[in-house]
Amino acid sequence: MAEWLHEAGIGEERAILVEGGSIIAARIDWGEPLRAGHVGTARITRRLAGTRRGFARFVDGSETQVDSLPPSATEGSALRLRITRGAIAEKGRTKLPQARPAAPDEPDRPAPDLLESLRAEGHTVRSLRVTDRDFDQAGWDELAEEALSGEIAFDGGSLAITPTPAMTLIDIDGPPPLPALCLAAVPAIASALPRLDIAGSVGIDFPSLPEKRDRQAVDTALAAALDGMKVERTAMNGFGFVQLVSRLERPSLPARFARHPAGAAARMLLRRAERVQEPGVLHLIAPAAVLRAIPGDWLAELARRTGREVVCEERTGLALGGGFAQAVAR
Repeated sequence: MAEWLHEAGIGEERAILVEGGSIIAARIDWGEPLRAGHVGTARITRRLAGTRRGFARFVDGSETQVDSLPPSATEGSALRLRITRGAIAEKGRTKLPQARPAAPDEPDRPAPDLLESLRAEGHTVRSLRVTDRDFDQAGWDELAEEALSGEIAFDGGSLAITPTPAMTLIDIDGPPPLPALCLAAVPAIASALPRLDIAGSVGIDFPSLPEKRDRQAVDTALAAALDGMKVERTAMNGFGFVQLVSRLERPSLPARFARHPAGAAARMLLRRAERVQEPGVLHLIAPAAVLRAIPGDWLAELARRTGREVVCEERTGLALGGGFAQAVAR
């Protein structure tokens, strides 16, 4: 039976849905202030002429796009808003959060954290200590590397996942025969969507299949693989392109990691550091960019959680996600 597991890490909450010892879905929360579910008062900074859309700024300076503005919401006026989608940070661009006017009976509240969100959706969630082994046994490190690299191997080929401002693109690569390659990619794609928390607009670039019957076979396989997911899709066109559309509330794991790779690697390093069991001073060895991405309060929290002195050591030649932690005797 599938079970949600949760860890409260340093700078990151993470949760995985595990079934049969493997991760079938995952989510990450980096604690951004404007996440789905936040309700508060903002001031309209700009209203787009002839539409019900505009922009607003909260007291802390955070900005959001707003849909369904009432006629009374003029520029400079205050309006209570509910965030419906967090900011989406991708390579080269950040999309602002999206909001709508809050219902009159909705109280002001901060966005729920990851654990609260999962439980509000009706899931039973088991909270773990970071030093527990359940995440490791299910393959968390491999999943994090997939999100950081955007590369997923499957039997017969590989997927390359790239977040863009317009959509998440999934490219299939592998040797012929191409009809067999496309069919082999389908279960890998269907698995990757919840595992990497990918939603919104997704473009799948299959190799071009000249024969209509081959394209129809892929459409049939994809429909079966996506059955039960709240996803709409197009049929494969003559160039091998398929588009999926689903509700988007937060950035996917690849989108987070692509926009902030050093920050993602820093969080991975801190998790490894918390799990060091040997006694001694805790040394964090990583590229300079990763160490720069660790705020001082995160290091202080690591020292508090582990009861150790923490020392950072810059190491050239390491891949971004290749940082490690070790205990060194005094």
